[in-house]
Amino acid sequence: MTADGTGSFDLKAFLSSAPIRWLIAGGIFLIAAIAIGTTIMVDNFRERALNSNERELENTVLLVARHFDQQLEDFTVILKDVAAQIRSDRMTPEAFAGQLATLEWHETLRSRIGSYSDLAGINVFDTNGTLINSSDFWPVPDVNIADRGYFHAFKSGTETTPIMIEMARTRISAPGWATIVAHKLTGPSGEFVGVVSRAIAPATFEKYFASVVLGEGAAISMYLRDGTLLARYPHIERMIGSNVRSSPIYHYISSPSGQGTIRLTSPIDGQQRVASAYALKNYPISIVASMTVAAALADWREQTRFLVLVASFSVFVIAAMLFLFVRKLLQQHQTEKQRLDTAINNMTQGLLLYDSSERLVVCNQRYISMYGLSNDFVKPGLAFRDLVAHRKQTGSFKGDADAFVSTVLRNVALGKITLNIVETSDGRLIQIVNQPLKNGWLTTHEDITERMRAEEQIRHLAHYDALTDLPNRALFHERLKQELAQIAEGRHLAVLYIDIDEFKSVNDSLGHMIGDELLKSVAARLNGCVGAGDFVARLGGDEFAIVQTAVKNPCEVVELVRRTFDAIRAPYDCLGHQVSSDASIGIALAPQDGTDLDQILKNADMAMYAAKSAGRRTWRFFEPAMDAHVRESRMLETDLRKAIGEQALEVYYQPCVSLQNDTITVCEALVRWRHGERGMISPAEFIPIAEETGLINELGEWVLATACAEASHWPDDVRLAVNVSPVQFRSGTLALKIVAALAASGLSASRLELEITEAVLIRDDEAALQILHQLRSLGVRIALDDFGTGYSSLSYLQRFPFDKIKIDRCFINDLAEQGGSSIVQAVVNIATARQMVTTAEGVETQHQQEILRGLGCTEMQGYLFSAPKPAEEVRRMLLAHHLKPAAVA
Repeated sequence: MTADGTGSFDLKAFLSSAPIRWLIAGGIFLIAAIAIGTTIMVDNFRERALNSNERELENTVLLVARHFDQQLEDFTVILKDVAAQIRSDRMTPEAFAGQLATLEWHETLRSRIGSYSDLAGINVFDTNGTLINSSDFWPVPDVNIADRGYFHAFKSGTETTPIMIEMARTRISAPGWATIVAHKLTGPSGEFVGVVSRAIAPATFEKYFASVVLGEGAAISMYLRDGTLLARYPHIERMIGSNVRSSPIYHYISSPSGQGTIRLTSPIDGQQRVASAYALKNYPISIVASMTVAAALADWREQTRFLVLVASFSVFVIAAMLFLFVRKLLQQHQTEKQRLDTAINNMTQGLLLYDSSERLVVCNQRYISMYGLSNDFVKPGLAFRDLVAHRKQTGSFKGDADAFVSTVLRNVALGKITLNIVETSDGRLIQIVNQPLKNGWLTTHEDITERMRAEEQIRHLAHYDALTDLPNRALFHERLKQELAQIAEGRHLAVLYIDIDEFKSVNDSLGHMIGDELLKSVAARLNGCVGAGDFVARLGGDEFAIVQTAVKNPCEVVELVRRTFDAIRAPYDCLGHQVSSDASIGIALAPQDGTDLDQILKNADMAMYAAKSAGRRTWRFFEPAMDAHVRESRMLETDLRKAIGEQALEVYYQPCVSLQNDTITVCEALVRWRHGERGMISPAEFIPIAEETGLINELGEWVLATACAEASHWPDDVRLAVNVSPVQFRSGTLALKIVAALAASGLSASRLELEITEAVLIRDDEAALQILHQLRSLGVRIALDDFGTGYSSLSYLQRFPFDKIKIDRCFINDLAEQGGSSIVQAVVNIATARQMVTTAEGVETQHQQEILRGLGCTEMQGYLFSAPKPAEEVRRMLLAHHLKPAAVA
């Protein structure tokens, strides 16, 4: 490729590339495999075709041999009968000719022939071989067979078997070849007296052969054991009576088994044949069935033509696909090369490729424009040292050019990949990577100025809060860990956890934008409070932290706390809104409160929660008792969870009495916990823990179900009051649980009274009011508990028609003081105006009762009448109270 991105395509190089060579070699190998496979399959099919025909021939000769075994056995029966009769007549050789050469015996022979299906005549010869009688002629012609081999063998005694078969020319009937079946005749003492014979023409055998012939090219022959051809189909006259001793088939004919299969050149028609021989069981005759190889392979040739056609088509398809694939790769290679040229010249990095002689091979346009170089100067063949020197002259290279060149060449020679970031004269940051190659090296130049700025910004965001630009929790932990490790002897380190009080109310009432402005303002003021070695961090939400280093004594920390409170409590102008704020601060000192990061943070956090528990807007140093209190709270939580699961809690009931007639109107359900080790635990201890951990939902559900079940046994005019926590309201399932408890107990909804505090309405009054309306629609009564201790917003009384207002005990305690009764009077008047019942809590003296009755209060509750009691005692109290006549006010 040239410097301007142009290039030429080398077809020879493309075809010589390793992948293409492998592809072409693979195609050739596949074609060769198809050819070799086809050849092997053709040879295999040929052998299978010949083997199949051999088996068919073997079956055929077996069938024919068995047939002629039976036929010859039937054929020789007459000869055996004649021989047996002559032997039974005890004829001597001298009397044999005279006794058998009679018309009477002629008729006897004719009658014997007539009883069998075959028509072959019977001929009888004397000891001289002269014909003396025949079933076919009378008088008999002058025929002598003394020259026949079988006659000579019988007469001389060289043949021990009684029957012999010989192929000979006929001398009695029409001339021609015939198979002579001769039986030796013997006298009383076993002496030779003559021969009886029958002749079978070849046509007789060939007729049967024709009925079982296997098809075109097939032949069936019958041979004597000595190789003489007795009959053949198709018939070849000149071969009848000939001998095949010189043919390979003779080996099987003459063998003891008399059977076998062979492929040979036929001695009869000279064709290549597959032949199978099988000997008759009782006669020296073998049946040979053969088929020309051409006929045996007729089906094979059809298969071969099909296989060759398929193989040829496959080779053609592979060759065509190989050609098309290579052509496609060639086109893709050309396209990819063009794309590569385009990509190299449009990539964001400057790219240079050098050969082993340190000369330029490739240079893209990005490199040239990056340094403002000339295309006329930067060309392939330019030396690396000259290019750097040119950049030095044009002002795009800072530093020692010779040292730079020497360093690059040394690292390339060592095979080391080098990465350097250099700054140009115009302030840009360029990342240079040198990658050694087999014959040279590759260099990339990338302008990373913007990337470095972005990475710096990301690093900043990873460690600093996006809103306030203060260190975030991760950086705070990192820096605190460093400071803890380097506390000087005699010095302390203070960690201040700061929680902005009532920040959520600002967010909810004025919106998140105002809340964000408040947080930014607080962060700025906190930064102004700390010294040079100190730092401020935002931990998340409305929580901040200050680390004060090199503290000589706690007074310095107290002074920092004072400055911090002054800064936070000063009014803020947030987008036109005047906002005031305050904080709760927890302080932990190192090393006395811990030197471990997690420990010092935990202690500061506990100190902050202690400040919040003390009423907020204050500060607390960490004290070991705080840790003990936390551990105790956790143990209490564990025990409470176990007690709820085991239903080990109890429900007590405290009655409310009408101030008009002293009757019990309602009993309030109060949960009690009798701990196995600590005894009775106050609800003021475990209820806050239940609310904080969410156990209040399970606890409240159990109290509600238990109390409803108990109240169902009370008189109908006594109602049940159950306290409901704000946490239960936020669960979203309170109404369903109340309906379930009422349904399970059978208690009327009108007898259930739910007591809520103003805390239920403060966080999300709209949602809370909606739930209250749902409960009210069920018939459940709603009471506002602890009225006057919180915000006591009268708007709540206007927006929801409570059934009852319960006046907190703090106002009842002040009744006897001047002005104390006026507050109670005001509450009673408001409730009376809105037709609400008023209940005074904590009534303990007769004097308080009389004052409340005089102020018009409806009900009272307190130890004056009864303390909270277990369910059994309350039942007895209600029963006794119900039977006692009501007192007159």
